[in-house]
Amino acid sequence: MRPIIALVLVTLLLTAPSVRGASETPPAAQVEPAMTADGDAAAARVETTLSGPEDAARAVAEVERAFAKTMADRDLDAFASFLHPDTVWFSGPGGSALHGRDAVIAAWRGFFEGPTAPFAWAPDRVAAMPDGRIAMSMGPVFNPQGQPIARFTSVWQRGEDGRWLILFDKGEPGAPSD
Repeated sequence: MRPIIALVLVTLLLTAPSVRGASETPPAAQVEPAMTADGDAAAARVETTLSGPEDAARAVAEVERAFAKTMADRDLDAFASFLHPDTVWFSGPGGSALHGRDAVIAAWRGFFEGPTAPFAWAPDRVAAMPDGRIAMSMGPVFNPQGQPIARFTSVWQRGEDGRWLILFDKGEPGAPSD
């Protein structure tokens, strides 16, 4: 590991607030992606276009960035806290659907092993429904060298408690645009 990356990691671990167990949308100051690799730096430069009710769309953009930060922080428990209990992810073997939080956690556990995140992501588009309860985020996925390698799409639902949780998620390897 390059010395500068190690220094940044230590600094972030000592100063970055955790999103584990957060019950509300974290403030913007808490959701900047960690700079642990070029992929995270590339994700930090992604500009987000919002549509629909701006407060809901902005909240989902912030939550998506906080969700991505769990990968940079290597925090599987925090990652799990963003998943709806009945979430459906199309990232199983052969693109099959994974049903439920526990299935996603089991399938994604390996991505959280090791000191460096295998990828980073950030929303470049977020659209919210008029009632502000359902939203969709999408954007690029970057490898550790900062090169775009895929795109993701996530559908979020705001619960009665105000928390946004992922209902559906789909990644498209190698997709240069939506």
